[in-house]
Amino acid sequence: MTPTPTAPRYKAEELIDYAAALFAAAGCDGDKPRTIAAGLVEADLLGHTTHGLQLAGTYLGELESGAMAARGEPEVVANRGAAVTWDGRRLPGVWLAAKAVDLACDRTPTFGTATVVIRRSHHVGCLAAFLQRATDRGLMITIASSDPAVATVAPYGGRTAVYTPDPLAVGIPTDADPILIDISASITTNGMAGRLRREGKRFPAVWALDAAGNPTDDPNAPFANPPGTLLPVGGTDHGHKGYGLALMVEALTQGLGGFGRSQMPTQWGGSVFVQVLDPSAFGGSAEFARETGWLATACRASAPVPGGEPVRLPGERGLARKRRALAEGVEVYPGILDALAPLAAKYNVNPPRPLS
Repeated sequence: MTPTPTAPRYKAEELIDYAAALFAAAGCDGDKPRTIAAGLVEADLLGHTTHGLQLAGTYLGELESGAMAARGEPEVVANRGAAVTWDGRRLPGVWLAAKAVDLACDRTPTFGTATVVIRRSHHVGCLAAFLQRATDRGLMITIASSDPAVATVAPYGGRTAVYTPDPLAVGIPTDADPILIDISASITTNGMAGRLRREGKRFPAVWALDAAGNPTDDPNAPFANPPGTLLPVGGTDHGHKGYGLALMVEALTQGLGGFGRSQMPTQWGGSVFVQVLDPSAFGGSAEFARETGWLATACRASAPVPGGEPVRLPGERGLARKRRALAEGVEVYPGILDALAPLAAKYNVNPPRPLS
């Protein structure tokens, strides 16, 4: 029996160097190239391969066209210490979000909590990739994002798209590994729908509606003419739950930022909400870790359903994948580095070599 070939693996740091060199060659200034590159590779490390290096080529195209700004700083719209609003000025969203998380973390010792909202950011990538910037410091973090220029999800009971998948991520420190939650208000993401469509595959279940409002497992539905929509979390049965979650995310991102769908923007981008909580300002850091640690242990100890696997915590598999990738190399999803090869040649950047 012929063994199944294994995909090539790459050193994480070399992938970061490669992507950083591409973004620097595309004109990004300061720490932007490396911050963007590290954020994308972090997504791949955690297994979020639709929002990792797969986005690099698209981002580079946006830089080339001028749709993504390569240089400069965000504009401060409001600053009350614990509450900050930025106009992102269409700067790279991965860089803006990382900068916002770090600022919020730095201000929690003073205020106990800090919130940063960003309007007119470019796309921010994978929200889970930012969580350990806070949890490694013993802080709890919530991040949400939406795109006021895009609509692929219909409200529950409707068949006309109104909003985006509206992801929400939460990082919770414990007495061991953090809990890393990354979910969206829709059953799946635009990125996953696009990947399945390109690969000629179907959704594993009814995850969308066609233009007539009929449930379907066809990932082409949201891209058809006229387009269908992705279903909210809960699907045709309990989709009111995903609908409610989306309304909250839209309010936290576009409502608080003061810029959203009512302005009818046309450029792909993002509105972002970041909030960091310091447990020491509430019931105490040790007490927080004790409670979250107990809960994590109890969840893992819950008896699995018949024939099921042991209960895992959100982020557990991703952290295990990350540890393995850092030790043995990152397995990049097929086709991603091939798609970047023409850009590497254009910018005279040497691609990384796979590990032998």
